Amino acid sequence: MFRPRNSKSPAVVEQRSISLSGKEISYTLKRSGYRRSIALRIDDRGLTVNAPLRASEKWLHSVLLEKADWVVDKLGDWQARKAPTIIWANGERIPFRGEEFTLLLTPKKRGVIAQLHGEVLHVPVGVDAEEADIEKAVTRWYRIEALRVFGECADHFAPMMQVSPREIKLSTARTQWGSCTALGVVRLNWQLVKMPLHLIDYVVVHELAHLVEMNHSPAFWRVVESVCPEYKQCRAELHGYGVGE
Repeated sequence: MFRPRNSKSPAVVEQRSISLSGKEISYTLKRSGYRRSIALRIDDRGLTVNAPLRASEKWLHSVLLEKADWVVDKLGDWQARKAPTIIWANGERIPFRGEEFTLLLTPKKRGVIAQLHGEVLHVPVGVDAEEADIEKAVTRWYRIEALRVFGECADHFAPMMQVSPREIKLSTARTQWGSCTALGVVRLNWQLVKMPLHLIDYVVVHELAHLVEMNHSPAFWRVVESVCPEYKQCRAELHGYGVGE
């Protein structure tokens, strides 16, 4: 059938992931009948790949591998740009589970970690501590709390999804909030614990869903939606923080 040259073909959009420079990168693939080449764009929503409607998988893969270092560097730049600046000093505020808490420097106590009392985080590093020492102590507390919070989320959602993760681990990935291996090991970026609880829940659910579907197919998103019906809003909000999923 004849089709006019200026007729519009709807874009085909997919959510995918690929390993680039040793990092798992999530990206949006947009196929369009208008395009004749493959173009990569990185912004606050992450990586978007615009490609011709019938671009081969081999062509897509080769372009992404060729640009791997650029993609990882640029995504890291966006993350740094979006990351909130914390001032490591007595009386300053830090984010935790979507709220803010006040740092209170207390006399140094060997072997004692920071403790949260109400809206105040007591940090036993000494009242005249250097910024680096305060940051180190608070980061240690963040990581301990992250394992606890993520574990509680996994314990809540895993039975609902009929999955059983082998282990929950922390990651320091620069370009994603979480990952899941075929062996059932779920890794979650410890900095996610700073985010609101509904975003933490979404990322945990997202990774647990990979224990059912190890991809980002429509079937995968149905699994996510079964326990997180507002997942699209969560994804959009999370992209605003500058890190992929």
